[in-house]
Parts: sequence; structure tokens; C-alpha cells
Amino acid sequence: MLGPVRVDSLGYRTDLMLRALEGSKIVDEDDYLIVRSPANPGFWWGNFLLLPESALRDEAATWMSRFVEAFPTAGHMALGIDGTSGCAVEPADFLEAGFKLERSTVMTGSSLREPPHPNHGARYRPLESDADWRQAVKLRLACNDVGDPASELKFCERRMADMRRLAEAGHGACFGAFHEGRLMAQLGLFSDGAGIARYQNVETHPSARRQGLAGTLVYRAGLYGLGALAASVLVIVADPGYSAIRVYRSVGFTDLETQLQLQREPAQH
Repeated sequence: MLGPVRVDSLGYRTDLMLRALEGSKIVDEDDYLIVRSPANPGFWWGNFLLLPESALRDEAATWMSRFVEAFPTAGHMALGIDGTSGCAVEPADFLEAGFKLERSTVMTGSSLREPPHPNHGARYRPLESDADWRQAVKLRLACNDVGDPASELKFCERRMADMRRLAEAGHGACFGAFHEGRLMAQLGLFSDGAGIARYQNVETHPSARRQGLAGTLVYRAGLYGLGALAASVLVIVADPGYSAIRVYRSVGFTDLETQLQLQREPAQH
């Protein structure tokens, strides 16, 4: 339970659902939440503050100080803003303090349709074996911009291990699109059993894009969510400027709200 803090954003409510299932600690500070993932300190959005929308009118230093109090050894800073419509005015004080503002589109679907150009040549199934999960890590690395390869590998292994634990605990599944045994696209879909299922990390290998894999995988996983997970609402979050959002709309997702994130990268030495 989150206590008296009301979370309006469906995006953040489902983020908190996932973090709680993964074992993160959510602390209620009356007017904001602290989310901690001690097992993965490098996961920025597992270690963040969730602030009320009114915080955008505060001095950035106020919330930077609270972040440091909560995460004294963190190099990053991550502040979620609990709102649904996005901010009409740029939070200048936060931007001047080095934060980057990111807007994402939270989308929902209660029934899905096959994409306009489905891919029926791949095999779609849950990830199960150790070999499947090793391929999942490799696919994640292939889709990400890698800074330090060693730290990125460690981070991806931890995040995929989190998803595997959720799947093996019965909270959902990670699905893959395989071609001749090779994992070409993947995603996760999880629920706490309260009627909402949230997609995670829809990824397609760079060599396999524009082949209908992602849309088909989102559609088939959605059928599992509406059936096996007994979800009445499916939630997916997308970058409004990236082509994937059109794929999600094509299978039946509609835009619901805008999710705001403020993040500051660790200082470069």
C-alpha cells in the first residue's frame, strides 16, 4: 500500500506496481514517494522520487536536496512528476540545474486487433530456458546505445533477471519472436492481478525492424494479458516522437495521458 499519497498518473501507478512486484521499497513521505531498488542502484527509474505536479513550480534545489538525502551515493538524479496532461511551461529552474525533461505517452487498450501487416513467419512464445534469457540480454544490448560495455552488460543482466523472476512467480511473461531459433524481438507483460497489465521493453533487433514483428508480438502478448492474466486494461508507454507509437495505435491502443520525467545524468569526470 502506498499510504495517503494519491498517484494520479496511470503510467506511474503501473511503474510502481512493477517496482513493488520486483521487490523495490516504496516509502511515503506524505507529499512525495521515494522508490528504492537496493539490488540495482544503477537503475535510475528504480531509484527515484515521485513528486506532485506542483513541484515543478518549486526551486529545483529543494528537490535535489531531498534526492541526495534519499540516495546519498547516487550519481544520477531522477524525479517523476505525477500528472496526466504534461506541463504547458518548461520547468526552467530544473532545466538550468542540468535536468532533462522527457515526455512519454501513456496508452491503453481493452481489446486488440492484429496489425495491418502481421508477421506470421516467426514463432511467438514465452521465454523459458536459460538460453532464451541469454538471448534476451544480447538483444537488449543490441538495441541500446552502449557507453561502458561492462556496466551496461551488468545492468541488462540485472533487469532481465528481474523480469525472469516476475515471470517465474506467475505475474506475467516475457515473450519473444524467434526466427530459426534466434530471438528477434521481445517484450514483457506483467500484472499484480488487480485488472491492469503493463508492457515492458518492447525491443526489436536492428536487423529485423520493419518486418511486422513488434506489432504482432504486442498483439499476441495482449491476448495473453486479456486472457491468462485476466486484465481488463492493457497499458503501454511510448515515446511520442518514435515510430513505435504508430505500431501500438495500429493494434488498438489509444493515447490516455502524458507522463513526465526529469533526470540528470551523473557528472562526467
